Amino acid sequence: MARALRLAALTTALLGLPISGCNLLAPPPLELEMLVGSALTGFCQEAAKAIAQSPPRLADRTPVLLRCRAAGSGDVVSEMETHARGVLQGGQAAEDARIPTLVSVDGEIYLDLLRHRLQRLAPTRELIPAPADAPALASSPMVFMTSPALAKGLDRSDPFVALARSNNHRQLDPTAPSQPIRYVHTAPTRSNSGLQTLVAMVAEVAGKRPEVLTLADVQAHGDKVAAIERHVTRYGSSTDELARAMQRNGPFWASVGSVYESSVVAVNASRQADQEPLKAVYPRSTYASTMRAILPEAPWVSPQEKQAALLIIERLQSPEIQRLAAEQGLRPANPAVPASRVTAAYGADPRAVYDSLRAPRPEVVEAIITLWRNQAKKPSRVALVVDSSGSMKGEKLPAAQRSLQAYLAQIGPRDTVGLFDFDNRLRPPVVVTGGGAGGGPGGEAAGRFIASLEAEGGTVLYDAIQQGRDWLRRTRRPGEILAVVVLTDGQDNGSRLSLEGLGSELQRSGFAGDERIGVFTMGYGNQGDFDADVLRRIAESNGGDFTTGTADSIRRCMEDLQMSF
Repeated sequence: MARALRLAALTTALLGLPISGCNLLAPPPLELEMLVGSALTGFCQEAAKAIAQSPPRLADRTPVLLRCRAAGSGDVVSEMETHARGVLQGGQAAEDARIPTLVSVDGEIYLDLLRHRLQRLAPTRELIPAPADAPALASSPMVFMTSPALAKGLDRSDPFVALARSNNHRQLDPTAPSQPIRYVHTAPTRSNSGLQTLVAMVAEVAGKRPEVLTLADVQAHGDKVAAIERHVTRYGSSTDELARAMQRNGPFWASVGSVYESSVVAVNASRQADQEPLKAVYPRSTYASTMRAILPEAPWVSPQEKQAALLIIERLQSPEIQRLAAEQGLRPANPAVPASRVTAAYGADPRAVYDSLRAPRPEVVEAIITLWRNQAKKPSRVALVVDSSGSMKGEKLPAAQRSLQAYLAQIGPRDTVGLFDFDNRLRPPVVVTGGGAGGGPGGEAAGRFIASLEAEGGTVLYDAIQQGRDWLRRTRRPGEILAVVVLTDGQDNGSRLSLEGLGSELQRSGFAGDERIGVFTMGYGNQGDFDADVLRRIAESNGGDFTTGTADSIRRCMEDLQMSF
Protein backbone atom coordinates (compact mmCIF):
# COMPACT_ATOMS: atom_id res chain seq x y z
CA MET A 1 0.00 0.00 0.00
CA ALA A 2 2.79 2.43 0.96
CA ARG A 3 4.63 1.53 -2.27
CA ALA A 4 1.52 2.25 -4.32
CA LEU A 5 1.14 5.64 -2.65
CA ARG A 6 4.79 6.48 -3.33
CA LEU A 7 4.39 5.51 -7.00
CA ALA A 8 1.27 7.62 -7.28
CA ALA A 9 3.07 10.61 -5.75
CA LEU A 10 6.05 10.12 -8.07
CA THR A 11 3.78 9.86 -11.10
CA THR A 12 1.99 13.06 -10.11
CA ALA A 13 5.29 14.87 -9.63
CA LEU A 14 6.66 13.69 -12.96
CA LEU A 15 3.52 14.68 -14.84
CA GLY A 16 3.76 18.14 -13.36
CA LEU A 17 7.32 18.69 -14.56
CA PRO A 18 7.85 20.84 -17.69
CA ILE A 19 9.40 18.91 -20.57
CA SER A 20 10.93 21.03 -23.37
CA GLY A 21 8.98 24.01 -22.11
CA CYS A 22 5.58 22.21 -22.08
CA ASN A 23 3.53 21.12 -19.06
CA LEU A 24 2.10 17.63 -19.61
CA LEU A 25 -0.95 18.48 -17.51
CA ALA A 26 -1.75 21.69 -19.41
CA PRO A 27 -4.76 21.52 -21.75
CA PRO A 28 -4.31 22.37 -25.42
CA PRO A 29 -4.28 26.10 -26.23
CA LEU A 30 -7.37 28.04 -27.17
CA GLU A 31 -6.70 30.27 -30.19
CA LEU A 32 -8.95 33.26 -30.73
CA GLU A 33 -9.31 34.99 -34.07
CA MET A 34 -9.37 38.79 -34.20
CA LEU A 35 -10.67 40.41 -37.38
CA VAL A 36 -9.04 43.85 -37.64
CA GLY A 37 -9.10 46.87 -39.92
CA SER A 38 -6.05 47.45 -42.09
CA ALA A 39 -4.44 50.12 -39.88
CA LEU A 40 -4.14 47.70 -36.97
CA THR A 41 -2.78 44.81 -39.02
CA GLY A 42 0.93 45.14 -38.23
CA PHE A 43 0.34 45.73 -34.53
CA CYS A 44 -2.02 42.76 -34.23
CA GLN A 45 0.37 40.41 -35.99
CA GLU A 46 3.34 41.45 -33.87
CA ALA A 47 1.22 41.26 -30.70
CA ALA A 48 0.13 37.73 -31.60
CA LYS A 49 3.77 36.64 -31.89
CA ALA A 50 4.62 38.19 -28.51
CA ILE A 51 1.58 36.63 -26.83
CA ALA A 52 2.55 33.20 -28.16
CA GLN A 53 5.87 33.47 -26.29
CA SER A 54 4.08 33.84 -22.95
CA PRO A 55 0.35 33.28 -23.34
CA PRO A 56 -2.19 34.23 -20.66
CA ARG A 57 -4.07 31.29 -19.13
CA LEU A 58 -7.63 30.61 -18.14
CA ALA A 59 -8.47 29.36 -14.64
CA ASP A 60 -8.06 25.74 -15.83
CA ARG A 61 -4.56 26.59 -17.13
CA THR A 62 -5.63 26.65 -20.79
CA PRO A 63 -3.19 28.92 -22.67
CA VAL A 64 -4.83 31.54 -24.86
CA LEU A 65 -3.34 32.49 -28.23
CA LEU A 66 -4.27 35.19 -30.74
CA ARG A 67 -4.63 34.87 -34.51
CA CYS A 68 -5.12 37.99 -36.64
CA ARG A 69 -6.98 38.45 -39.90
CA ALA A 70 -7.10 41.82 -41.66
CA ALA A 71 -9.69 43.43 -43.91
CA GLY A 72 -10.92 46.91 -44.75
CA SER A 73 -13.12 48.28 -41.98
CA GLY A 74 -16.12 48.25 -44.31
CA ASP A 75 -15.46 44.59 -45.04
CA VAL A 76 -15.24 43.86 -41.30
CA VAL A 77 -18.70 45.39 -40.85
CA SER A 78 -20.14 43.49 -43.83
CA GLU A 79 -18.70 40.16 -42.69
CA MET A 80 -19.97 40.52 -39.14
CA GLU A 81 -23.41 41.54 -40.40
CA THR A 82 -23.49 38.40 -42.58
CA HIS A 83 -22.47 36.15 -39.68
CA ALA A 84 -24.97 37.78 -37.32
CA ARG A 85 -27.80 37.36 -39.81
CA GLY A 86 -26.88 33.72 -40.32
CA VAL A 87 -26.79 32.92 -36.60
CA LEU A 88 -29.82 34.98 -35.55
CA GLN A 89 -32.08 34.07 -38.47
CA GLY A 90 -30.92 30.50 -38.99
CA GLY A 91 -28.58 28.87 -41.43
CA GLN A 92 -25.32 29.31 -39.54
CA ALA A 93 -24.29 27.66 -36.27
CA ALA A 94 -23.14 29.89 -33.44
CA GLU A 95 -20.17 27.52 -33.07
CA ASP A 96 -19.02 28.14 -36.66
CA ALA A 97 -15.24 28.54 -36.48
CA ARG A 98 -15.32 31.14 -39.26
CA ILE A 99 -16.88 33.73 -36.94
CA PRO A 100 -14.14 35.78 -35.23
CA THR A 101 -14.33 36.21 -31.47
CA LEU A 102 -12.79 39.71 -31.38
CA VAL A 103 -13.23 42.51 -33.89
CA SER A 104 -11.65 45.89 -34.48
CA VAL A 105 -12.34 48.67 -36.98
CA ASP A 106 -10.10 51.65 -37.58
CA GLY A 107 -12.39 54.31 -36.16
CA GLU A 108 -15.68 54.98 -34.45
CA ILE A 109 -17.76 55.76 -37.55
CA TYR A 110 -17.56 52.16 -38.69
CA LEU A 111 -17.98 50.95 -35.09
CA ASP A 112 -21.25 52.90 -34.85
CA LEU A 113 -22.25 51.53 -38.25
CA LEU A 114 -21.57 47.98 -37.06
CA ARG A 115 -23.69 48.58 -33.96
CA HIS A 116 -26.47 50.06 -36.09
CA ARG A 117 -26.60 47.23 -38.62
CA LEU A 118 -26.60 44.48 -35.98
CA GLN A 119 -29.19 46.40 -33.96
CA ARG A 120 -31.51 46.16 -36.97
CA LEU A 121 -31.12 42.38 -36.87
CA ALA A 122 -31.74 42.15 -33.10
CA PRO A 123 -33.59 45.30 -31.95
CA THR A 124 -33.91 44.17 -28.32
CA ARG A 125 -30.24 43.21 -27.89
CA GLU A 126 -26.98 45.11 -27.78
CA LEU A 127 -24.67 42.72 -29.60
CA ILE A 128 -21.87 45.27 -30.08
CA PRO A 129 -20.69 47.52 -27.22
CA ALA A 130 -20.77 51.30 -27.47
CA PRO A 131 -17.41 52.91 -28.28
CA ALA A 132 -16.91 53.98 -24.67
CA ASP A 133 -17.26 50.34 -23.58
CA ALA A 134 -14.81 48.93 -26.15
CA PRO A 135 -11.22 49.22 -24.82
CA ALA A 136 -8.90 51.40 -26.90
CA LEU A 137 -5.76 49.78 -28.33
CA ALA A 138 -4.21 52.58 -30.40
CA SER A 139 -5.04 55.62 -32.51
CA SER A 140 -3.75 57.50 -35.53
CA PRO A 141 -5.29 60.83 -36.55
CA MET A 142 -6.32 61.50 -40.13
CA VAL A 143 -3.92 63.91 -41.84
CA PHE A 144 -3.10 65.30 -45.26
CA MET A 145 0.12 63.76 -46.60
CA THR A 146 2.03 66.00 -48.98
CA SER A 147 5.50 67.36 -49.78
CA PRO A 148 6.99 70.06 -47.53
CA ALA A 149 6.75 72.58 -50.41
CA LEU A 150 2.97 72.10 -50.64
CA ALA A 151 2.17 71.74 -46.94
CA LYS A 152 1.54 75.41 -46.16
CA GLY A 153 -1.41 75.64 -48.55
CA LEU A 154 -3.23 72.83 -46.72
CA ASP A 155 -2.52 74.16 -43.23
CA ARG A 156 -5.69 76.24 -42.99
CA SER A 157 -9.09 76.23 -41.30
CA ASP A 158 -11.00 75.22 -44.46
CA PRO A 159 -8.80 72.78 -46.44
CA PHE A 160 -11.68 70.90 -48.11
CA VAL A 161 -13.50 74.09 -49.10
CA ALA A 162 -10.22 75.37 -50.55
CA LEU A 163 -9.72 72.15 -52.52
CA ALA A 164 -13.22 72.45 -53.94
CA ARG A 165 -12.55 75.89 -55.41
CA SER A 166 -8.91 75.41 -56.51
CA ASN A 167 -7.17 73.62 -59.36
CA ASN A 168 -3.53 74.42 -58.63
CA HIS A 169 -1.50 74.37 -55.43
CA ARG A 170 -0.49 77.98 -56.08
CA GLN A 171 -4.13 78.93 -55.54
CA LEU A 172 -3.83 77.43 -52.05
CA ASP A 173 -0.50 79.13 -51.36
CA PRO A 174 1.02 81.85 -53.59
CA THR A 175 4.53 80.66 -52.64
CA ALA A 176 3.88 77.02 -53.62
CA PRO A 177 5.08 75.47 -56.88
CA SER A 178 2.64 75.85 -59.75
CA GLN A 179 1.37 72.30 -59.76
CA PRO A 180 -2.07 70.76 -60.44
CA ILE A 181 -3.88 69.40 -57.40
CA ARG A 182 -3.89 65.59 -57.59
CA TYR A 183 -5.66 63.96 -54.67
CA VAL A 184 -5.96 60.39 -53.32
CA HIS A 185 -8.00 58.77 -50.59
CA THR A 186 -9.39 55.29 -50.12
CA ALA A 187 -12.87 54.16 -51.10
CA PRO A 188 -15.28 54.94 -48.23
CA THR A 189 -17.33 51.84 -49.00
CA ARG A 190 -14.44 49.64 -47.84
CA SER A 191 -11.94 51.74 -45.93
CA ASN A 192 -12.30 53.64 -42.66
CA SER A 193 -9.84 56.35 -43.68
CA GLY A 194 -11.87 56.98 -46.83
CA LEU A 195 -15.13 57.15 -44.88
CA GLN A 196 -13.67 59.50 -42.28
CA THR A 197 -12.33 61.69 -45.09
CA LEU A 198 -15.72 61.79 -46.80
CA VAL A 199 -17.60 62.63 -43.58
CA ALA A 200 -15.08 65.39 -42.76
CA MET A 201 -15.62 66.82 -46.25
CA VAL A 202 -19.39 66.91 -45.88
CA ALA A 203 -19.17 68.44 -42.40
CA GLU A 204 -16.78 71.18 -43.51
CA VAL A 205 -18.66 72.21 -46.65
CA ALA A 206 -21.93 72.15 -44.65
CA GLY A 207 -20.37 74.23 -41.85
CA LYS A 208 -21.56 71.80 -39.18
CA ARG A 209 -20.18 69.31 -36.69
CA PRO A 210 -20.53 65.74 -38.03
CA GLU A 211 -22.74 64.62 -35.15
CA VAL A 212 -25.41 67.23 -36.01
CA LEU A 213 -25.47 66.62 -39.77
CA THR A 214 -28.89 65.81 -41.18
CA LEU A 215 -30.00 63.90 -44.26
CA ALA A 216 -30.94 67.25 -45.80
CA ASP A 217 -27.39 68.54 -45.24
CA VAL A 218 -25.99 65.57 -47.13
CA GLN A 219 -28.24 66.12 -50.13
CA ALA A 220 -27.65 69.88 -50.15
CA HIS A 221 -23.86 69.70 -50.47
CA GLY A 222 -23.25 66.89 -52.94
CA ASP A 223 -21.99 69.29 -55.62
CA LYS A 224 -19.31 70.68 -53.30
CA VAL A 225 -18.11 67.19 -52.41
CA ALA A 226 -18.01 66.31 -56.11
CA ALA A 227 -15.89 69.43 -56.73
CA ILE A 228 -13.29 68.03 -54.29
CA GLU A 229 -13.49 64.53 -55.76
CA ARG A 230 -12.69 65.78 -59.28
CA HIS A 231 -9.04 66.04 -58.15
CA VAL A 232 -8.84 62.31 -57.38
CA THR A 233 -6.14 60.30 -59.16
CA ARG A 234 -7.47 57.00 -57.89
CA TYR A 235 -9.07 55.39 -54.87
CA GLY A 236 -8.02 52.20 -53.11
CA SER A 237 -8.93 49.67 -50.41
CA SER A 238 -5.84 50.08 -48.19
CA THR A 239 -4.60 53.36 -46.75
CA ASP A 240 -1.00 52.23 -46.34
CA GLU A 241 -0.87 50.82 -49.88
CA LEU A 242 -2.22 54.08 -51.27
CA ALA A 243 0.39 56.04 -49.30
CA ARG A 244 3.16 53.82 -50.67
CA ALA A 245 1.88 54.31 -54.22
CA MET A 246 1.92 58.07 -53.67
CA GLN A 247 5.52 57.89 -52.49
CA ARG A 248 6.57 55.58 -55.34
CA ASN A 249 4.89 57.51 -58.15
CA GLY A 250 5.73 61.03 -57.01
CA PRO A 251 3.87 64.34 -56.68
CA PHE A 252 2.64 64.57 -60.28
CA TRP A 253 0.76 61.29 -59.75
CA ALA A 254 -0.71 62.55 -56.46
CA SER A 255 0.29 65.71 -54.64
CA VAL A 256 -1.89 65.27 -51.55
CA GLY A 257 -3.49 62.29 -49.84
CA SER A 258 -5.84 61.78 -46.91
CA VAL A 259 -4.18 59.05 -44.83
CA TYR A 260 -3.44 58.06 -41.26
CA GLU A 261 -0.56 59.72 -39.46
CA SER A 262 0.95 56.23 -39.17
CA SER A 263 0.96 55.96 -42.98
CA VAL A 264 3.16 59.07 -43.19
CA VAL A 265 5.49 57.56 -40.59
CA ALA A 266 5.64 54.28 -42.52
CA VAL A 267 6.50 55.79 -45.93
CA ASN A 268 9.19 58.02 -44.46
CA ALA A 269 10.65 55.08 -42.50
CA SER A 270 11.07 53.13 -45.76
CA ARG A 271 12.02 56.10 -47.96
CA GLN A 272 14.73 55.54 -50.56
CA ALA A 273 17.54 58.06 -51.02
CA ASP A 274 16.03 59.41 -54.24
CA GLN A 275 12.52 59.83 -52.77
CA GLU A 276 11.32 63.10 -51.33
CA PRO A 277 10.26 63.06 -47.67
CA LEU A 278 6.55 63.54 -47.06
CA LYS A 279 4.88 65.53 -44.32
CA ALA A 280 1.70 65.22 -42.26
CA VAL A 281 -0.54 68.29 -42.17
CA TYR A 282 -3.07 68.17 -39.34
CA PRO A 283 -6.51 69.66 -40.06
CA ARG A 284 -7.89 71.89 -37.30
CA SER A 285 -10.66 69.31 -36.92
CA THR A 286 -10.02 65.68 -37.77
CA TYR A 287 -10.74 62.11 -36.73
CA ALA A 288 -8.48 60.54 -34.12
CA SER A 289 -9.12 57.08 -35.64
CA THR A 290 -9.24 55.24 -32.33
CA MET A 291 -8.91 51.49 -32.84
CA ARG A 292 -10.74 49.47 -30.20
CA ALA A 293 -11.06 45.84 -29.16
CA ILE A 294 -14.68 44.89 -29.77
CA LEU A 295 -15.97 41.83 -27.90
CA PRO A 296 -19.53 41.06 -29.06
CA GLU A 297 -22.10 40.03 -26.46
CA ALA A 298 -23.42 37.52 -28.94
CA PRO A 299 -24.40 33.83 -29.27
CA TRP A 300 -21.22 33.04 -31.21
CA VAL A 301 -19.00 34.02 -28.25
CA SER A 302 -19.04 31.22 -25.66
CA PRO A 303 -18.40 31.90 -21.94
CA GLN A 304 -14.93 30.35 -22.28
CA GLU A 305 -14.15 32.48 -25.34
CA LYS A 306 -15.35 35.59 -23.52
CA GLN A 307 -12.99 34.96 -20.61
CA ALA A 308 -10.15 34.23 -23.02
CA ALA A 309 -10.88 37.40 -25.00
CA LEU A 310 -10.78 39.53 -21.85
CA LEU A 311 -7.32 38.11 -21.09
CA ILE A 312 -6.16 38.92 -24.63
CA ILE A 313 -7.49 42.49 -24.39
CA GLU A 314 -5.72 42.98 -21.08
CA ARG A 315 -2.47 41.77 -22.65
CA LEU A 316 -2.95 44.00 -25.71
CA GLN A 317 -3.17 47.01 -23.38
CA SER A 318 -0.06 46.04 -21.41
CA PRO A 319 3.04 48.27 -21.76
CA GLU A 320 5.17 45.61 -23.46
CA ILE A 321 2.55 45.00 -26.18
CA GLN A 322 1.65 48.68 -26.51
CA ARG A 323 5.28 49.38 -27.38
CA LEU A 324 4.68 47.25 -30.47
CA ALA A 325 1.93 49.69 -31.49
CA ALA A 326 4.40 52.56 -31.13
CA GLU A 327 6.87 50.73 -33.38
CA GLN A 328 4.15 50.61 -36.06
CA GLY A 329 3.86 54.41 -36.00
CA LEU A 330 0.60 54.33 -34.02
CA ARG A 331 -0.20 56.30 -30.88
CA PRO A 332 -0.53 53.72 -28.07
CA ALA A 333 -3.70 53.79 -25.97
CA ASN A 334 -1.67 53.16 -22.81
CA PRO A 335 -0.57 56.65 -21.67
CA ALA A 336 2.56 55.19 -20.07
CA VAL A 337 3.92 54.21 -23.50
CA PRO A 338 5.22 57.06 -25.71
CA ALA A 339 4.43 57.26 -29.43
CA SER A 340 8.11 56.76 -30.22
CA ARG A 341 7.87 57.03 -34.02
CA VAL A 342 5.52 60.01 -34.15
CA THR A 343 8.36 62.49 -34.64
CA ALA A 344 9.41 65.19 -37.07
CA ALA A 345 12.05 62.81 -38.43
CA TYR A 346 9.20 60.69 -39.79
CA GLY A 347 7.12 63.64 -40.99
CA ALA A 348 4.77 63.72 -37.99
CA ASP A 349 4.13 66.17 -35.15
CA PRO A 350 3.94 64.58 -31.67
CA ARG A 351 2.47 67.81 -30.27
CA ALA A 352 -0.17 68.30 -32.94
CA VAL A 353 -3.35 69.85 -31.55
CA TYR A 354 -6.69 69.26 -33.25
CA ASP A 355 -10.38 69.08 -32.46
CA SER A 356 -11.34 65.41 -32.49
CA LEU A 357 -14.43 64.86 -34.62
CA ARG A 358 -17.28 62.57 -33.63
CA ALA A 359 -19.35 60.22 -35.76
CA PRO A 360 -22.62 61.28 -37.40
CA ARG A 361 -25.78 59.30 -36.83
CA PRO A 362 -25.58 55.94 -38.68
CA GLU A 363 -28.40 56.79 -41.07
CA VAL A 364 -26.53 59.97 -42.04
CA VAL A 365 -23.37 57.92 -42.63
CA GLU A 366 -25.33 55.57 -44.89
CA ALA A 367 -26.64 58.59 -46.83
CA ILE A 368 -23.11 60.02 -47.21
CA ILE A 369 -21.87 56.70 -48.64
CA THR A 370 -24.80 56.63 -51.09
CA LEU A 371 -24.12 60.25 -52.09
CA TRP A 372 -20.49 59.43 -52.85
CA ARG A 373 -21.28 56.31 -54.86
CA ASN A 374 -24.10 57.84 -56.92
CA GLN A 375 -23.13 61.49 -57.29
CA ALA A 376 -19.78 62.65 -55.90
CA LYS A 377 -17.40 59.81 -56.76
CA LYS A 378 -15.15 60.59 -59.69
CA PRO A 379 -16.35 58.54 -62.69
CA SER A 380 -14.09 55.86 -64.13
CA ARG A 381 -13.50 54.21 -67.49
CA VAL A 382 -11.67 50.88 -67.31
CA ALA A 383 -10.43 48.60 -70.08
CA LEU A 384 -10.67 45.12 -68.54
CA VAL A 385 -8.38 42.90 -70.62
CA VAL A 386 -8.99 39.18 -70.02
CA ASP A 387 -6.67 36.37 -71.13
CA SER A 388 -8.69 33.41 -72.49
CA SER A 389 -5.78 31.50 -74.02
CA GLY A 390 -5.42 27.74 -73.85
CA SER A 391 -3.55 27.83 -70.55
CA MET A 392 -6.78 28.99 -68.84
CA LYS A 393 -8.29 25.50 -69.12
CA GLY A 394 -9.35 23.64 -66.00
CA GLU A 395 -10.40 25.47 -62.85
CA LYS A 396 -8.83 28.79 -63.89
CA LEU A 397 -11.44 29.93 -66.40
CA PRO A 398 -14.56 29.23 -64.26
CA ALA A 399 -12.95 31.03 -61.31
CA ALA A 400 -12.07 33.99 -63.53
CA GLN A 401 -15.62 34.07 -64.88
CA ARG A 402 -17.08 34.18 -61.36
CA SER A 403 -14.73 37.00 -60.37
CA LEU A 404 -15.62 39.00 -63.49
CA GLN A 405 -19.31 38.60 -62.77
CA ALA A 406 -18.83 39.86 -59.21
CA TYR A 407 -16.68 42.75 -60.44
CA LEU A 408 -19.23 43.92 -62.98
CA ALA A 409 -22.13 43.58 -60.54
CA GLN A 410 -20.47 46.18 -58.30
CA ILE A 411 -19.55 48.91 -60.78
CA GLY A 412 -21.15 52.22 -59.92
CA PRO A 413 -23.65 54.22 -61.93
CA ARG A 414 -20.91 56.65 -63.04
CA ASP A 415 -18.50 53.94 -64.23
CA THR A 416 -17.86 52.38 -67.65
CA VAL A 417 -16.01 49.13 -68.37
CA GLY A 418 -14.80 47.89 -71.75
CA LEU A 419 -14.44 44.08 -71.74
CA PHE A 420 -11.64 42.74 -73.94
CA ASP A 421 -11.15 39.02 -74.56
CA PHE A 422 -7.89 37.88 -76.15
CA ASP A 423 -5.90 34.75 -76.94
CA ASN A 424 -3.89 34.72 -80.17
CA ARG A 425 -6.50 37.15 -81.57
CA LEU A 426 -7.86 40.52 -80.48
CA ARG A 427 -11.60 41.08 -80.37
CA PRO A 428 -13.68 44.27 -80.17
CA PRO A 429 -14.81 45.25 -76.66
CA VAL A 430 -18.16 44.73 -74.99
CA VAL A 431 -18.99 47.99 -73.18
CA VAL A 432 -20.81 47.91 -69.84
CA THR A 433 -22.04 50.96 -67.94
CA GLY A 434 -23.17 51.40 -64.32
CA GLY A 435 -24.90 48.35 -62.87
CA GLY A 436 -23.15 45.91 -65.18
CA ALA A 437 -23.87 42.23 -64.70
CA GLY A 438 -26.09 43.14 -61.76
CA GLY A 439 -28.92 44.15 -64.07
CA GLY A 440 -28.03 47.68 -65.15
CA PRO A 441 -27.40 48.90 -68.70
CA GLY A 442 -25.25 46.42 -70.57
CA GLY A 443 -25.92 43.65 -68.06
CA GLU A 444 -27.10 41.14 -70.64
CA ALA A 445 -24.15 41.86 -72.90
CA ALA A 446 -21.76 41.45 -69.97
CA GLY A 447 -23.36 38.12 -69.10
CA ARG A 448 -22.97 36.91 -72.68
CA PHE A 449 -19.33 38.05 -72.73
CA ILE A 450 -18.52 36.11 -69.54
CA ALA A 451 -20.37 32.98 -70.68
CA SER A 452 -18.68 33.02 -74.10
CA LEU A 453 -15.12 32.89 -72.76
CA GLU A 454 -13.31 29.75 -73.95
CA ALA A 455 -9.76 28.70 -73.18
CA GLU A 456 -7.95 28.30 -76.48
CA GLY A 457 -5.15 29.79 -78.57
CA GLY A 458 -2.03 31.77 -77.77
CA THR A 459 -1.34 34.92 -75.76
CA VAL A 460 -0.89 38.25 -77.58
CA LEU A 461 -0.61 40.02 -74.24
CA TYR A 462 1.25 43.19 -75.29
CA ASP A 463 -1.05 43.82 -78.25
CA ALA A 464 -4.12 43.32 -76.03
CA ILE A 465 -2.86 45.86 -73.49
CA GLN A 466 -2.30 48.39 -76.24
CA GLN A 467 -5.78 47.68 -77.64
CA GLY A 468 -7.32 48.46 -74.24
CA ARG A 469 -5.23 51.62 -73.91
CA ASP A 470 -6.22 52.79 -77.40
CA TRP A 471 -9.91 52.29 -76.64
CA LEU A 472 -9.55 54.51 -73.57
CA ARG A 473 -7.87 57.22 -75.65
CA ARG A 474 -10.69 57.16 -78.22
CA THR A 475 -13.64 57.05 -75.85
CA ARG A 476 -12.50 58.92 -72.73
CA ARG A 477 -14.54 61.79 -71.38
CA PRO A 478 -13.29 64.72 -69.29
CA GLY A 479 -12.99 64.04 -65.57
CA GLU A 480 -12.75 60.24 -65.69
CA ILE A 481 -10.23 57.98 -63.95
CA LEU A 482 -8.71 55.94 -66.79
CA ALA A 483 -7.14 52.52 -66.31
CA VAL A 484 -6.26 49.30 -68.11
CA VAL A 485 -6.73 46.20 -65.93
CA VAL A 486 -5.05 43.05 -67.25
CA LEU A 487 -5.85 39.52 -66.08
CA THR A 488 -3.44 36.93 -67.50
CA ASP A 489 -2.10 33.51 -66.55
CA GLY A 490 0.60 33.39 -69.20
CA GLN A 491 3.45 35.10 -70.96
CA ASP A 492 3.31 36.97 -74.25
CA ASN A 493 3.38 34.76 -77.29
CA GLY A 494 3.01 36.24 -80.75
CA SER A 495 2.38 39.94 -80.18
CA ARG A 496 3.24 42.33 -82.96
CA LEU A 497 4.43 44.76 -80.30
CA SER A 498 7.57 44.14 -78.20
CA LEU A 499 7.77 44.79 -74.47
CA GLU A 500 9.92 47.86 -75.12
CA GLY A 501 7.49 49.08 -77.75
CA LEU A 502 4.59 48.64 -75.34
CA GLY A 503 6.46 50.59 -72.68
CA SER A 504 7.04 53.47 -75.07
CA GLU A 505 3.37 53.48 -76.08
CA LEU A 506 2.17 53.51 -72.46
CA GLN A 507 4.51 56.35 -71.53
CA ARG A 508 2.84 58.51 -74.19
CA SER A 509 -0.49 58.21 -72.38
CA GLY A 510 0.78 57.95 -68.79
CA PHE A 511 0.78 60.32 -65.85
CA ALA A 512 3.27 62.73 -67.39
CA GLY A 513 0.55 64.01 -69.74
CA ASP A 514 -3.15 64.84 -69.71
CA GLU A 515 -4.51 61.35 -70.41
CA ARG A 516 -3.15 59.82 -67.18
CA ILE A 517 -3.92 56.21 -68.08
CA GLY A 518 -2.66 53.76 -65.44
CA VAL A 519 -2.07 50.06 -66.08
CA PHE A 520 -2.85 47.41 -63.46
CA THR A 521 -1.70 43.83 -64.04
CA MET A 522 -2.74 40.62 -62.30
CA GLY A 523 -0.79 37.39 -62.70
CA TYR A 524 -3.26 34.55 -62.32
CA GLY A 525 -2.36 30.99 -61.41
CA ASN A 526 0.85 29.38 -60.18
CA GLN A 527 4.20 31.13 -59.98
CA GLY A 528 6.02 30.53 -63.22
CA ASP A 529 2.86 30.48 -65.34
CA PHE A 530 3.25 34.22 -65.89
CA ASP A 531 6.27 36.49 -65.95
CA ALA A 532 5.90 38.42 -62.70
CA ASP A 533 8.83 40.73 -63.43
CA VAL A 534 7.36 41.78 -66.77
CA LEU A 535 3.87 42.35 -65.35
CA ARG A 536 5.29 44.36 -62.45
CA ARG A 537 7.42 46.43 -64.81
CA ILE A 538 4.41 47.22 -67.03
CA ALA A 539 2.25 48.26 -64.07
CA GLU A 540 4.65 50.17 -61.88
CA SER A 541 6.13 52.16 -64.75
CA ASN A 542 2.63 53.51 -65.46
CA GLY A 543 1.32 54.43 -62.03
CA GLY A 544 -0.45 51.10 -61.45
CA ASP A 545 0.05 48.00 -59.33
CA PHE A 546 0.92 44.36 -59.95
CA THR A 547 -0.90 41.67 -57.97
CA THR A 548 -1.21 37.90 -58.08
CA GLY A 549 -4.23 35.68 -57.67
CA THR A 550 -5.17 32.01 -57.61
CA ALA A 551 -8.42 30.22 -58.33
CA ASP A 552 -9.24 30.64 -54.62
CA SER A 553 -8.21 34.28 -54.24
CA ILE A 554 -8.92 35.89 -57.60
CA ARG A 555 -12.37 37.18 -56.68
CA ARG A 556 -11.01 38.94 -53.62
CA CYS A 557 -8.09 40.36 -55.62
CA MET A 558 -10.46 41.71 -58.26
CA GLU A 559 -12.72 43.27 -55.61
CA ASP A 560 -9.72 45.02 -54.04
CA LEU A 561 -8.58 46.26 -57.43
CA GLN A 562 -12.05 47.55 -58.25
CA MET A 563 -11.82 49.93 -55.28
CA SER A 564 -9.12 51.89 -57.11
CA PHE A 565 -11.54 53.33 -59.68
